[in-house]
Amino acid sequence: MSGQKTEYTGIKGWIEYRLPVFSFMKHQGEYRTPKNLSFAWNFGSILGVCLVIQILTGVFLAMNYTAHVDYAFESVERIMRDVPYGWLLRYMHAVGASMFFMAVYAHIARGLYYGSYKPPREVLWWFGIVIFLLMMASAFLGYVLPWGQMSFWGATVITNLFSSLDAVVDGLGTSIVQLLWGGFSVDNPTLNRFFALHYLLPMLLVGLVVLHVVALHIHGSTNPTGVEAKTKKDTIPFHPYYTVKDFFGFGIFFIIYFYFVFFNPNVLGHPDNYIPANPLVTPAHIVPEWYFLPFYAILRAITFDIGIPFTDIVLIPAKLGGVIAMFGSIMILFVLPWLDTHKVRSGTYRPKFKWFYWLFILCCFLLGYVGGQPADDTTFGINNTMLAQFATACYFSYFLIVLPILSRVEVAKKLPSSIDEAYQAKNS
Repeated sequence: MSGQKTEYTGIKGWIEYRLPVFSFMKHQGEYRTPKNLSFAWNFGSILGVCLVIQILTGVFLAMNYTAHVDYAFESVERIMRDVPYGWLLRYMHAVGASMFFMAVYAHIARGLYYGSYKPPREVLWWFGIVIFLLMMASAFLGYVLPWGQMSFWGATVITNLFSSLDAVVDGLGTSIVQLLWGGFSVDNPTLNRFFALHYLLPMLLVGLVVLHVVALHIHGSTNPTGVEAKTKKDTIPFHPYYTVKDFFGFGIFFIIYFYFVFFNPNVLGHPDNYIPANPLVTPAHIVPEWYFLPFYAILRAITFDIGIPFTDIVLIPAKLGGVIAMFGSIMILFVLPWLDTHKVRSGTYRPKFKWFYWLFILCCFLLGYVGGQPADDTTFGINNTMLAQFATACYFSYFLIVLPILSRVEVAKKLPSSIDEAYQAKNS
């Protein structure tokens, strides 16, 4: 049975007949996107660049890394001192992780403001959240590999969180912790497991990113107006218009990225991780990397048991409550399409939503700040634990109270009839 004929001839035709790579490239070039996309839409492409950088530098670092508790720290130092350009590879990888999260947080913030999670793009949004979760897991595993003080104690603290599940099923949490450790403490089997998983997860990320892009192409990108494209006048070809815009964004990204790589590579890390791991010496203040600090603050905010009032019955111990709150702060994003049901997609045309959105962003910054401070210290005379509890309450209130109420009571501004109308009005 003969296959479908192609418009290509010669070698191109031979390849296209067997693998339609050229028609795919043509589709990408002719793919039409809303004509009014701002630079806020550059972060998706920047995230793709970050992923490629992390995979390539990670492969070369793995060639010189030794996943053994006796040699891991020394192998990292050897990479820095003796491997040609090893210092560059390591700093590109370490700084790249931070840039990856800067870009993904900006990408999520843009999606929250412009309603990228609303129908019919729920599956696209879900893929994005799963990618975010895998990024967090991969970053945590990678942070353990240098086997410095913060690596060791971070692994100990985070893996021990699963022991809170003992309150649900007796022995369940302990079994999970021992499975992660490969024994009865964080040791060599733990490091081997983490190294293997850290190498595997980026490959899964690539597959999920492909699915994310496929889902994006089904209904297309959102845009600052939130109005769907209706006619050809509302859109322009992705190439060359947005490829040029993306490359400009890449230029800005690489200026910031290489500033940190060459001039300030350690400012985003913790100095204790340049001390070899020592199970007998606990750091004065155990903190994760900066991109985990908001969730760490939420974890520490739950310092009280939850039970039946006026009785001694405890339903959720404080430790389990903190774990539930921390994971719940991400899981709640999956149900966001049903929490914010306002018919207007874009925050540009929702005045009340806009105010609460920026308060929510400030709340996230507050969580990040408090997460990096000792719990018993004070900020402006207020205990950091109380600040974390306040910010945590604001975080969940935004999703569970503010958005559902605004969906019912907020009167939005008049929407433009088309993307082209809004574009012409802005540029007239």
